[in-house]
Amino acid sequence: MPPAAEAEVRSDNRRTHGSPLYEFVTAQFNVLSILVVFVILFIFFSVRADAFLTGENLVNVGRQIAPTVVVATMMTFVITTGAIDLSVGSIVGLTASVLALMAKTGNPLLALAATLAVGAAIGLVNGYLTAYSKLQSFIVTLAALTTVRGLALLITQGYSTPIQVDWLLSIGQGQFLGLYAPTWIAIATVICGWYVFTQTRFGRYIVADGSNDESLRRSGVDIRRVQLWALALTGVFSAVAGVLVATRLASGSSNSGTGFELEVITAVVLGGTSLMGGRGSITGSMIGAMTLGILANGLVLLHVDVYWVPITQGIILIVAIFLNSKLFTRIVGRLR
Repeated sequence: MPPAAEAEVRSDNRRTHGSPLYEFVTAQFNVLSILVVFVILFIFFSVRADAFLTGENLVNVGRQIAPTVVVATMMTFVITTGAIDLSVGSIVGLTASVLALMAKTGNPLLALAATLAVGAAIGLVNGYLTAYSKLQSFIVTLAALTTVRGLALLITQGYSTPIQVDWLLSIGQGQFLGLYAPTWIAIATVICGWYVFTQTRFGRYIVADGSNDESLRRSGVDIRRVQLWALALTGVFSAVAGVLVATRLASGSSNSGTGFELEVITAVVLGGTSLMGGRGSITGSMIGAMTLGILANGLVLLHVDVYWVPITQGIILIVAIFLNSKLFTRIVGRLR
């Protein structure tokens, strides 16, 4: 073989068989990119806002972003299949209201169980209509968004209901080892979600369903069941988020979770999960939620008008989708 040809082969082999660090960077490029953004924002707010880097503030941020982290973890499963769930914010509002009303008039433990059951039921309906009735998840969950919010308004008549059961309030207000209970619940959800997504057959089915559902179906897997359970899990954990919100605020309101679906989807997309399906990252979704959390907190500490927070999040979502679908894909393709 001519020397020039041998040199070209060696060059190709180096590109194909890079170092472990090189392979890690190319495989996790999207996650690393949002991690860089998180670090930059963290340093910026640490320098500009005196109260940002205090232990009390960071612990409170952890509690505030916990519902987003919990739901974003499960939304990663849904979006990786190529579907989407727009109803999560409305589920938070309904379940927070159900918990408060039932705890006021009946057994608090039964109220907690019923709240989770309501979330599961809505998720199963969304999943059934999407997977078995072949309706677009966008349309199904958009209808659920308005319907479920309407139910929350109906049962509460638009009023907030206080929660006065101490052990129930400890779910949102209790502390352990310096962190609030919602933070620990969010950490446990991320760990369990990461394990299921990366280490189990169900997680592999989720990725395969989003990348090539026909091949998965021909291999003997019931893809309808995979889609059903993905949306059902999102419903259950949206109810968990509803419990966290209600017990943190000591009241259930039908207005809880308004705009929450935007925040969750933004966190997931920022974390590198593809809206087209087939690629997702639980770790990335967690970092995306943390980024949104410190952004909102930092802007408030800098005395920026609170109305700029959703505006900023919307802009970030558009930028994230563009980078996700265009720039990052091209860069990773060149690196490989």
